[in-house]
Amino acid sequence: MAQIAMTTGFILILVGLYGALTNRNLLRMIVSFTIAHSGVNLVLVASGYLNGRTAPILDQAVPLAEAAERIIDPLPQALVLTAIVIGVGVTALMLAYAYRIYVTKGTLDIGKCRELKW
Repeated sequence: MAQIAMTTGFILILVGLYGALTNRNLLRMIVSFTIAHSGVNLVLVASGYLNGRTAPILDQAVPLAEAAERIIDPLPQALVLTAIVIGVGVTALMLAYAYRIYVTKGTLDIGKCRELKW
């Protein structure tokens, strides 16, 4: 299961990077970066998965004495939750810049935006 998730994550990263490097349209580049970001999150979650272990919730099913051997480390999931929130903010910022470029230049083609200031 973790191998499939890890492979899918790396494929998403490669697809996202390919899309970001080959497209000239800003919206397609933003979507590509979002796909790559999702792939990174999937790889992080898959790296923290351990076979035969359960979610890090201490209750009657997992006694406190056996918790270290039976639960998954919650750190990768916490990092991914933080990365998702940061990713939403970064995507919103990229969309705001793309909108501003479109209003100013009238195009979303990155090849036509050669000046450092507009």
